[in-house]
Amino acid sequence: MNRVLIIAEAGVNHNGDIQKAKGLIKVAADAGADVVKFQTFNSEKLVSQDAQLADYQKTNLKNNNSNQLELLKKIELPKSWHFELKTYSEKLGIIFCSTPFDEESLDFLCELDIPFIKIPSGEITNKPFLERIASKKIKVILSTGMANIHEVEDAMNVLTDNGLSKDMMTILHCNTEYPTPLEDVNLRAMLQFENFGVNYGYSDHTLGSEVAIAAIALGATVIEKHFTLDKNLPGPDHKASLEPNELREFIKSIRKTELIISGSGKKDTSSSEKKNIVIARKSIHLKNNILKGHIISIDDIEMKRPGSGISPMEYDKVLNKKAKRDLRIGTLLKWEDLE
Repeated sequence: MNRVLIIAEAGVNHNGDIQKAKGLIKVAADAGADVVKFQTFNSEKLVSQDAQLADYQKTNLKNNNSNQLELLKKIELPKSWHFELKTYSEKLGIIFCSTPFDEESLDFLCELDIPFIKIPSGEITNKPFLERIASKKIKVILSTGMANIHEVEDAMNVLTDNGLSKDMMTILHCNTEYPTPLEDVNLRAMLQFENFGVNYGYSDHTLGSEVAIAAIALGATVIEKHFTLDKNLPGPDHKASLEPNELREFIKSIRKTELIISGSGKKDTSSSEKKNIVIARKSIHLKNNILKGHIISIDDIEMKRPGSGISPMEYDKVLNKKAKRDLRIGTLLKWEDLE
């Protein structure tokens, strides 16, 4: 299998502080992530004054008085930061990316030469935005939280109808609840995306690593996971994010899982276990003293380790053979002992 692309989702966990943003990049790079991803938006273009906070945002912020606009203004990623953060990422050997939430941010990020456009779940029904994304003709990763399969297909059709080929798309199964209850993961739904002829993956909002590992076992080629410097920091996404040591272990687990499911897929003896065949298998041994010319019967043999003699699978070929010489009890029988 190809190496799974691991996207460490910094999102808005920088809390409007460029030093925290750099700290997040360092954590992602040290943990072994392939990509560190932020979110790029103009609050005024993203939400209206009437957009309220989600329940999980209210819980995490412990504040029911503000609305989305007030919240997002505090955690916008200024355009000027992008250049510095991209340069810093490249210095640390990790790919910088960001998710656009409006057309102006999309255009800006494309000028910044990001490797792919990540379409957030909330934009899956935004046809004008999808059309503009398709026009960029660069790779797309589409999250599908809150969507049903018909909405996913509709979004894909908008992208393909506007010139984006399927080999440029990856569709991520996702649940837009932070954290996602395990009973709502419905991971096998991810397999439906294979019917569309695209790569698929999983954007993980659960706690822990088990679901992401299961997703890889089911063929996910991309895994996305939120992380933070500290779960106790104020902000909407910290509580459902991995801390630095957790991200490191998360990525280790994914890389181990890749090894576990790699290989030809055909059952065969592996190179590491071949040396144990003689030790673990049995051969035909004599359980009686045998004189030359004796005809071997079932009562003369038993199966014992090691497996360096005649295989028990061929015991019927040994029966009724004559002993060429006197043989002692416990002898590991060889074909040259028989005639």
